[in-house]
Amino acid sequence: MDFTFTEEQQAAVEAARAVFADVAPDGVPSPALTPGAVAEDFDRPLWATLAGSDLPGLVLAEEYGGSGLDTIALCLVLREAARVLARVPLLEHCATAMAVQAHGGPELTAALLPGAARGTLVLTVAAQGRTGHDPAELAVTARREGSDWTLDGVQTAVPWAHGSDWIAVPAHTGEGEAVLALLPRDTEGLALADQYSTSGERLAELTLEGVRAPAAHVIDAPGAWERLRQVLATGTCALALGLGEAVLAMTGDYTGKREQFGFPVATFQAVAVQTADRYIDLRAMEVTLWQAAWRLDAATGAAGGPLPVSGDVAVAKIWASEGVRRVVQTAQHLHGGFGADTDYPLHRYHAWAKQLELQLGPAAAHEEALGDLLAAHPLG
Repeated sequence: MDFTFTEEQQAAVEAARAVFADVAPDGVPSPALTPGAVAEDFDRPLWATLAGSDLPGLVLAEEYGGSGLDTIALCLVLREAARVLARVPLLEHCATAMAVQAHGGPELTAALLPGAARGTLVLTVAAQGRTGHDPAELAVTARREGSDWTLDGVQTAVPWAHGSDWIAVPAHTGEGEAVLALLPRDTEGLALADQYSTSGERLAELTLEGVRAPAAHVIDAPGAWERLRQVLATGTCALALGLGEAVLAMTGDYTGKREQFGFPVATFQAVAVQTADRYIDLRAMEVTLWQAAWRLDAATGAAGGPLPVSGDVAVAKIWASEGVRRVVQTAQHLHGGFGADTDYPLHRYHAWAKQLELQLGPAAAHEEALGDLLAAHPLG
């Protein structure tokens, strides 16, 4: 079998590398940590550059102005973005656009997708912090009232909400089903309050009080939210991989130059063993990521293997959460005091790694979900 990426996927990587070539990891302290500072949005100049390279429309069909690529291509680009800690809503934007393209009606797709492909209209999603397998866990409720839907509830830690134009809000109906409501940021009854992540990035607490959403803006197709959540989780694994690879390269460069007893510390057996272990972590993160992304693109479901695709996503997220944590911890140890210096880039990478480790559920939550899947689909 040929496991190489397609020419189109490799072209997307080259475009992403060109965009991110001159991007340095953002070291500006968060307003949450600096009294009197002004809260920042995402990096809009960088987003404009991405739009100029057609990357916001990477996964959208050509009829909307997109490139017609897949989840694997998106993960390849996200991997490059994470190497420089790019502060752009590329994952949430593309994943939401994919959901609208797959399940939205003509009115919704016409309103959102052409602008989303150009990058002039920014999308995000109010994804919860847990694994989200049970619709009843969703913090927002939705009920039908005539031809419209009414939404109520509070969703915390919504990324990029202050700067996005539309927010996708998953909600449970009380009947064991989940719907996905697409809401303009200025919708009546929708309020945003500042929150900050462990990495210092600006998030939002989303409050919905009797928000009315027309039926055309609500996706109630079975499995739509589950599919969106899987794409988000897999994209998070790609971000963790890119970040981890950048950190290991940074650590190799540092230990190759720092000397003790007249020799680079990289030549010491204890250092070499630790970095080799982290290299193995990254390769495991990579292979499980591509397995999950391929299963999502193949849309084979339970028939494509011993477990549904959610099993592959859970395995990838377990490795991503545990692996990226071990990589940054080892980097901190081998950097010594430099790792604790907030002016040194490793500090920012460590903070982002902790956020990615916990985002959409830590390893333990996905291990529990995987256990449930194994119980329901015993391997013969």
